[in-house]
Amino acid sequence: MITFEKVNKKFGEISALDEISFVIDKGEFVFLTGPSGAGKTTIIKLLLGEYLPTSGEIIVDSEKIHKISGRKLYLWRRKIGVVFQDYKLFEDRTIWENVSLPLEFQGISFPEIKQKVEGVLEIVGLKERADLFPAQLAGGELQRVSLARAIVIQPDILLADEPTGNLDPATTKEMFNLLKEINEKGTTILAATHNKDLVDCFKARVIELKNGKLIRDEKEGKYYVKNS
Repeated sequence: MITFEKVNKKFGEISALDEISFVIDKGEFVFLTGPSGAGKTTIIKLLLGEYLPTSGEIIVDSEKIHKISGRKLYLWRRKIGVVFQDYKLFEDRTIWENVSLPLEFQGISFPEIKQKVEGVLEIVGLKERADLFPAQLAGGELQRVSLARAIVIQPDILLADEPTGNLDPATTKEMFNLLKEINEKGTTILAATHNKDLVDCFKARVIELKNGKLIRDEKEGKYYVKNS
């Protein structure tokens, strides 16, 4: 489903990614790990089309993402849900309104929006807080709002960029239990994190980066290791 083929990304003289290659199958749950500056966020932004690779190819469902532009890129992004570390919620909108925004952009009818929003708020345990504003919620609740907004469009792929960086250990585990439930329903998930304890708690494939290089790819119990 997702293929990185010898992808390089440079910012001036700085090499953010160096010859990165991996394949993620449909329905997989994959941790993208490594310390800050390893290249995790760069991979997320390449998948969203926010960055273009310096060289190499990025293919998703037979589509070369780095060659999509204009309106087609906008339509492509509708297939992807994104959960950010800093939530990216609108403070002047209620929780219900924040979650409904992606559906409004797609021109979906209000009755369908209502059904979908209430459904995902039920999944993340926030149905009773739908009329509150972000400032009235705790950090863990805000992250669940961000997750609800990401999955309300029923994306093929869910990208999570350090989604638990601001959360306590118990809330972090709760958040990833929700991600696993979503994955079990068929959504492909790529979750970037530097939290080793979290990765060790969940049985999932691990792709590890260091200084922009792929140093480990664990798949089906097998390890592929490069010298860093």
